[in-house]
Amino acid sequence: MSAPMLSGLYGLVIAGSGVAIAWLAWRLGVLALYVGLASGFVFLGPFLAMGLYSISYQRQQGRRPTLAFSLSQARAHVRDTLVLGVCLLVVLLVWARAAMIMSVLRPSDAFPTWHDLIPYLGIGTAVGALFCAIVFAATAFSLCMLLDRRVDAITAVDTSINATLRNRTAMLVWALSIVAVVMLGFVTLLLGFVLLLPLIGCATWHAYNQTIDASAWPRREPA
Repeated sequence: MSAPMLSGLYGLVIAGSGVAIAWLAWRLGVLALYVGLASGFVFLGPFLAMGLYSISYQRQQGRRPTLAFSLSQARAHVRDTLVLGVCLLVVLLVWARAAMIMSVLRPSDAFPTWHDLIPYLGIGTAVGALFCAIVFAATAFSLCMLLDRRVDAITAVDTSINATLRNRTAMLVWALSIVAVVMLGFVTLLLGFVLLLPLIGCATWHAYNQTIDASAWPRREPA
């Protein structure tokens, strides 16, 4: 609410990216989907997330949130966010390969019963949940820490995973909340992301401040 225009701008860009990837996948096939998701994980995703966190960061510093400052902070962390993005891309590609392998479990009948679908859906859900947990644990606080402290990407990811494992119940509730928000965004044909994703970004920054003791690393002083 304190930065509605800037928050809405980031939300529009994220929702627009989702629409663009869906349109390309529909027109050009699965290859376009892979290319869109890969570029999102490596370049667009971390960059936009860093910009969203910067809104709360600027308010915490007593500043009026501006797009120029937000973009300058994101640009200053390009190297670390690229490292994190590449790691996420590797997980994404392994995940996609695992999903293709599991397709052999899909019933061959044209009209399978629920009993026939149980092995396919059960194993698919378990494997998908495992990959989701890996991505969630690695990114829950790492980008916020990169923005706030002078650390490298590996240290930030390690800290994020450690904090997730030490707060399993709270982080499970947080993860399920994000899933619910994402589902709501899809139900609204991605329009809900314009409001909901900036809200998640703001909440993530506050969760980072309340969960991580990063006093061992010096703060990144704003330029």
